[in-house]
Amino acid sequence: MNQKLIPMNLLIKSAYIVDKTSAYKGKVMDLLIENGIIKSIKPKIIPQKNVKILNVNNLHVSVGWFDMQVNFCDPGFEHKEDLCTGISAAIAGGFSGVALVPSTNPPIHTKSDVQYIKSKTTNSIVDVYPIGTVSHRQEGKDISEMYDMQQAGAIAFSDDKKPIHDAGLLMRALLYSQNFGSLIITHCDEKSISLDGQMNEGITSTILGLKGIPAIAEELMVSRNISLAEYTNAPIHISNISTKKSVSLIKQAKANGLKVTASINAYSLAIDDSALMEFDSNFKLNPPLRSKSDIEALRNGIADGTIDAITSDHRPQDIESKVIEFDYASNGMIGLETSFGLINSNKGKIKLETIIEALTTNPRKILKIKQPKIAEGEIANITLFNPAAEWLFEKKCIQSKSINTPFLGTKFKGKVIGIINNSAFNIKDF
Repeated sequence: MNQKLIPMNLLIKSAYIVDKTSAYKGKVMDLLIENGIIKSIKPKIIPQKNVKILNVNNLHVSVGWFDMQVNFCDPGFEHKEDLCTGISAAIAGGFSGVALVPSTNPPIHTKSDVQYIKSKTTNSIVDVYPIGTVSHRQEGKDISEMYDMQQAGAIAFSDDKKPIHDAGLLMRALLYSQNFGSLIITHCDEKSISLDGQMNEGITSTILGLKGIPAIAEELMVSRNISLAEYTNAPIHISNISTKKSVSLIKQAKANGLKVTASINAYSLAIDDSALMEFDSNFKLNPPLRSKSDIEALRNGIADGTIDAITSDHRPQDIESKVIEFDYASNGMIGLETSFGLINSNKGKIKLETIIEALTTNPRKILKIKQPKIAEGEIANITLFNPAAEWLFEKKCIQSKSINTPFLGTKFKGKVIGIINNSAFNIKDF
């Protein structure tokens, strides 16, 4: 994983601080790090002996980025990804923390499954948090061992991309989770409507002759889940939203004082369903790529705070799952390495500070994880990046075990320089 111990003294020169919570926000400062602690932040720090100096053009720093929806496929699907290669992909993407969805084999549905993830990722530069299943084995029938998993280290509970169709089960899970202060995360897709749809229902699906997935399949379940959260007075996180009306529903729920948060996937901000005209199965995703008007609504939702977090939805798939007829191809793409470049290159009017908040403060707040700080005396948990730098995404950039991405050969704006966390650093060309 190419993790290195931080030298006795690491001096970061002339870094623009992007952090709404920091007293140094919007300032260009030098940061001196000693033994993993931010020792000093000043306009100019004169280096002493044995100081390793990092001086990069247009260097920006924020607290370490956190992705609350990634799949490392371990255990059970290690031929697609494992915990080691997944962590390497997170490092390359600038993420110092990730939350792992439970879609493994077996799913993360018991205390021992959570302990497996925790023990295998101890002492990593990337903080790894397992998410347990809501239902036993993700079968949607019985509630899983939620309390035991939470005690073992599960940060939240979700059946991932398997929507919970049984409203009574979700209601009981929302009530039960409040007893120990945990969170239910839901993916919204009414399968009786979406059925075996292949892409967004619209003009492009008609032209291509592919069965469409109507927006209402998502929106009906968003509305239902909000109603259940209101009835139980429980917090709920709605992930993977992709339509204009879903944004409106969540905005109204927040206006009504409900404990609702939401996240979107990076690709949903950037690409519309016309990308499927070439039948590239790497663009076959769940939720599907939507229309340009949906993308605009999602961008507005990020800008005005309706949508709290942005995730990579990192979904490694092997070649056999993608290089087949489109109808039979699996959903998903790898996303950790390209997430920031994709967002930053397609942000429209969204401010950089808002993007960083959706990648740092908000996901940790949703999951009740301690917030890192850029302040003297604090543990260094930092992402370093250049938002103006252009770079070409090539195969050599991929740290994931899988290569299911449509972005090879794409030029992105916004380059990750490295991360610092847990008294270790990984900085490119340093």
